[in-house]
Amino acid sequence: MNNPVRCVSNMMAVAIVFMASFSVQAKEFVVSYDGFYDRLKVVNKGDFQFAQVNFYITDIATNEECLIKNGRIITEREEFPLNYTEQAQLLLPYDKQLDTNKAVVVIEPLNENHDCQLKLQIEAREFTNSNLNKHQLYQLDGEFDELLSNLSGFFVSKLMSFLLPEQKGVVLTFTSPVTIADPAFDCQESVCHVSVDEQWQDDKTAFAISTPLLKVTPWIAK
Repeated sequence: MNNPVRCVSNMMAVAIVFMASFSVQAKEFVVSYDGFYDRLKVVNKGDFQFAQVNFYITDIATNEECLIKNGRIITEREEFPLNYTEQAQLLLPYDKQLDTNKAVVVIEPLNENHDCQLKLQIEAREFTNSNLNKHQLYQLDGEFDELLSNLSGFFVSKLMSFLLPEQKGVVLTFTSPVTIADPAFDCQESVCHVSVDEQWQDDKTAFAISTPLLKVTPWIAK
């Protein structure tokens, strides 16, 4: 069973680094599939239109992407190719059989000098400029908060809620610098921290922003 207190303390940066990985060869990064499955199960059990959990591998020293040369998912009897992106995001299936069969994920980094680690990131899926209105930002903020709580487990979220990280809103990252004349937005270059108000729940006022939205993540108090 995962330690919920340790899990939440790591989530203070909205990114969980899984240190229980190991290398079987100098060039390979290996991690058990069960950790992915447990977290994907939380997402699949929830009623989330936008919020999801993504997995990346990064270099421990620089926190830069550990670009992937190739990867595979291995069980005792089978082997499958690993799907991933150019940004070192792992596109893993939600598969009970892989969990039952004690599968492991094996990755060969493109840069042999990288010392890789696994990072969990809560992000929005299919959330574009057309979704930038008060109502949907309110919905997304609520989904992020619920997913953070669910990932922490019952013990922490219900009995030790003071250990949960404080979510202050959402962070919008654009492809280039933006300026938004609204007091709820604090924009520095291409990143905007947005304070989501309770009054936004039924307000469909849209924010007309032409600069393409790159990603949306929770705004967590440090």
